[in-house]
Amino acid sequence: MIKRFLHKIFGRKVAPAKLEAHTVPGHTAHKPAKVRGTKKTGKGPLVVQVEEHGIDPKLVSTNAIRVTKGLQDAGFKAFLVGGAVRDLLLGIKPKDFDVATDATPEQIVKLFRRARIIGRRFQLVHVMFGSDTIETSTFRANQPHNAEKDEHGRVLRDNVFGSQLDDAARRDFTVNALFYDPASQVVIDYHHGVADVKAKMMRIIGGPEQRYREDPVRMLRAVRFAAKLGFEIDDATRAPIARLAPLIENVPSARLFDEMLKLFFSGHALACLKRLRAEGLHHGVLPLLDVVLEQPKGERFVTLALESTDERIRIGKPASPSFLFACLLWHEVLKAWEENKTRGDYPIPALNAAMDSVLDAQTEKLAIQRRYASDMREIWGLQPRLERRNGRSPYKLLEHLRFRAGYDFLLLRCEADETDAALGDWWTRFIDADAAGREALQLEAAGAPSSAGAAPNKRKRHRRKPAASKVDTAAGENTGDVIE
Repeated sequence: MIKRFLHKIFGRKVAPAKLEAHTVPGHTAHKPAKVRGTKKTGKGPLVVQVEEHGIDPKLVSTNAIRVTKGLQDAGFKAFLVGGAVRDLLLGIKPKDFDVATDATPEQIVKLFRRARIIGRRFQLVHVMFGSDTIETSTFRANQPHNAEKDEHGRVLRDNVFGSQLDDAARRDFTVNALFYDPASQVVIDYHHGVADVKAKMMRIIGGPEQRYREDPVRMLRAVRFAAKLGFEIDDATRAPIARLAPLIENVPSARLFDEMLKLFFSGHALACLKRLRAEGLHHGVLPLLDVVLEQPKGERFVTLALESTDERIRIGKPASPSFLFACLLWHEVLKAWEENKTRGDYPIPALNAAMDSVLDAQTEKLAIQRRYASDMREIWGLQPRLERRNGRSPYKLLEHLRFRAGYDFLLLRCEADETDAALGDWWTRFIDADAAGREALQLEAAGAPSSAGAAPNKRKRHRRKPAASKVDTAAGENTGDVIE
């Protein structure tokens, strides 16, 4: 029935070569490359059979198969492509599946009920199945010299369609330029990507300097993939990175932030950070980290935060970008806070000014979204408040929307020896205690010095005042509340 419906819309099946010659306004198409058997000859690909590559079909998303099958049934070519194929070769279940096809975005949208065209630099189609999205792209032409570029060589717009051969040449690394057909279970390899996967080697396709100038984010991707997969970076691929690292500053901040989220939430954030520093790329991404990591306590704190994030991701727990970025920039906030207090500012206004200065400085390089920046400010702002353990203050903090994040942040500070471990232990017991236990803990805190070394917070006894002193009570006197 579905096939009859598709036949009614498209008529007879069109030969793939004719389909690739189809053009839409503003786009150019090119003739496809032919697959020439199982051996690589000339520009033809190597066709790797299932006996050689060993991909387990059970690791492939059923929705990705639905997309490739739907396109193939309509007469188009369709393959899984990129990092998903690389991960399948490594025996890893991919988190995301991308599809490449010779169908144009308009033709793809007609085949699937929930599909929409996105993208400005190059148009893609998101095919949606509930919460699962399969990103589907048309084969791209390998004509970078015709693409719109900025003065540094970065490609700004490139909506030109081409063949599978062209598309493979346009991919960034050989291990990401592999095509897998779930129907025939063969891998199409134009650039020895299968061999590089087996050798655990990151190798860029084409001239490294030209490819990095076209898209400087490729330098970050090389580091991220190498750290995540335990791969080495090919010498020729690595050579221009340190020299071209300043090009990162020309990348739109929103795109750079997205790449940083992928890097720090890869499950290998600590390894990624070390590789970033080794390749000299951190200056254009998180330049303040250089200062932080030069301080023994700062390095320990950041290391603990990254290890904690990696562990949560590996065991399938959610991780918060705002919490991690609050950790990464905390020591810059501390430094600015101390400088402001030295100038005579009161502690809380000094902290607010420090947060503003650090976030403003970082936003110039990295577009930290407003919702993340707001959460970061709340996490930082909770730290001095967590030292107040008298009256109603602890109870109010328990109701704070970001209390758990602030508490976890405090525990990291305790583990890094930045503050008294007894403070974190007190809050852990206070959270779990009943009403009587919490009252006892407050009495215990009242007789103990604060973590900042202040004098013991002893409760003073006051004589009973006449009933007429309701104004004093309304103002906060003799109630135990802290006026904030």
